[in-house]
Amino acid sequence: MNDFKLQYLSIREEIDSAIQDVLDSGWYILGDKVTAFEQEFAQYCKSDFAVGVGNGLDALKLTLRAFGIKNGDEVITVSNTAVATALAISLVGAKPVFVDIDPTTYTLDITQLESKINNKTKAIIPVHLFGHPVDMEPLMELANKYKLVVIEDACQAHGSEYRGRKVGSIGNAGCFSFYPTKNLGAYGDGGMILTNNKKIAEKIMLLRNYGQESRYVHIFKGENSRLDELQAAILSVKLKYLDKWNEKRRYNAEIYKKLLKEVPEVICPIEKINAKHIYHLYVIRTLKRNDLQNFLKSKNIITLIHYPIPIHLQKAYKNSEIYKKSLPVTERVAEEILSLPMYPELQSEQIKNVAESIKLFYRG
Repeated sequence: MNDFKLQYLSIREEIDSAIQDVLDSGWYILGDKVTAFEQEFAQYCKSDFAVGVGNGLDALKLTLRAFGIKNGDEVITVSNTAVATALAISLVGAKPVFVDIDPTTYTLDITQLESKINNKTKAIIPVHLFGHPVDMEPLMELANKYKLVVIEDACQAHGSEYRGRKVGSIGNAGCFSFYPTKNLGAYGDGGMILTNNKKIAEKIMLLRNYGQESRYVHIFKGENSRLDELQAAILSVKLKYLDKWNEKRRYNAEIYKKLLKEVPEVICPIEKINAKHIYHLYVIRTLKRNDLQNFLKSKNIITLIHYPIPIHLQKAYKNSEIYKKSLPVTERVAEEILSLPMYPELQSEQIKNVAESIKLFYRG
């Protein structure tokens, strides 16, 4: 599915130098490298403020806390996403409320959003899934109408664009993960929060560091969630290559699309007008998903399912009122999706091999 070593080797000298700079400095937590990367990432996304944190889950959770989301509140999101999206809501005491998805982009279905809003609703977390942005314009109109906070989950969408704007910079805040598999991945965990709201940015800076205003002076019950200097240094190097790598993913996606159009049993991902898909994952749909996955495995082609069990059907939520079959499109898609190998260093011949194996499967 990925080959991290190939990417490292392509920029090895710069990465090794960045790491050595941190080691030579002797400063490992909340230093110049973190500050520099925060500024670089904010500039890249055209956002006023960026705050580095420990991981994507913490980015979502701390942002919810900063906006005052608490016990008894409801937050609207989707169920076909990494569980961290819903966990962040649960961990601040709020209730996740799920909206079904668009059957073509697998992102939040805007036409069903308003029906889920009530007097307990305080926020919406749209998930830019697999690298394709949510239709943000009508979502923001509804959010403004009902005075709701919009926190973009952009953990799979580094560099993706909606109407020419980088995702993560459109709502009240945007959250990113730098888990190694991401388009912009660290060599460990890491996360980032974007916002144009100075007070929110300052509050998150306190919350990520024990709620500490100055050394040993704590004005909030904060947490320990800090992007470290080593990861920030590595990410600063990799950010320079992100657009190039994203374009290579888009190129690879076009090859997949061209080769698989001959297979009517397979539905390839689409890119909507006014959207820029950066293909964090290349996700197809097929009614024979499990059989196809096993066949590809027999050909030494590794695939994954993102995600086989929607959050509202997970055992972790079994004692919750959300644990019930209630999202027909989400549930159907979960039985049909399959993620094919996708990364910038993937070669055309490798893609052709995957496509030919899929064709072979459907020829029986």
